Amino acid sequence: MSIMYSDCLSDLLCEEDSGGILSGDPPSPDSSSDLESPAFVEESIAELIEDEKDFVPGFDYLARFRSQLLDASAREESVAWILKVHAYYGFQPLTAYLAVNYLDRFLYSRSLPQTDGWPMQLLSVACLSLAAKMEEPLVPSLLDLQVEGAKFVFEPRTIRRMELLVLTVLNWRLRSVTPFSFIGFFACKIDPLGSCVGYLISRSTDIILSDIQEASFLEYRPSCTAAAAVLCAASEIPSLMSLVNPEHAESWCDGLIKVSQS
Repeated sequence: MSIMYSDCLSDLLCEEDSGGILSGDPPSPDSSSDLESPAFVEESIAELIEDEKDFVPGFDYLARFRSQLLDASAREESVAWILKVHAYYGFQPLTAYLAVNYLDRFLYSRSLPQTDGWPMQLLSVACLSLAAKMEEPLVPSLLDLQVEGAKFVFEPRTIRRMELLVLTVLNWRLRSVTPFSFIGFFACKIDPLGSCVGYLISRSTDIILSDIQEASFLEYRPSCTAAAAVLCAASEIPSLMSLVNPEHAESWCDGLIKVSQS
């Protein structure tokens, strides 16, 4: 039987502070041709690579799992549940990725009362709810979101409180830089004629989602993850196999080589 949790969150609640709401609105270009120029695209990708460090957990986050300061199995279970609900509702790939990104950034900055059980489940529900609200045109109710083997069922007001805590810990920065920010650009780099770009993007997306459950995924920045996924997808296409070379990928844009070595 599912358990209802409502007022057992004294260690998890936060003050409702709406300061620091989303910043960094995209600039208004003088003309659409500026946006389409190769120089503008290259510069935009380089800026994303420079900014991506601000949307990932700190460099020692993976080390905490390896030293068992954080429970890798609890994270794996939570991500597996997020992916199941993502598939159940047919959410966009970015929704699942953002939910996991929020969860990891939260765990890096804030401790839970316990590393598994209902606090981790509540965090997972809140992160998925926030990601769905960011990306999906239709979002299930908070009760309907708790499907696919959720061990605990929380009241909507409890989830909303947890959402506020997540927002506060993340400084209301939900527009993350993700591998999906790069895969289209990298796909065009490895296939400039565009004959296989659609497949490369689709297959790279599947590869990324299949890997985010493992804590080792956190060792790499989003741009490097995207490059690796595109290279892996390209290795399945005979006409592109000769181009599957990490050193070749480092020439795709400024900054990628620096990130890959950091």
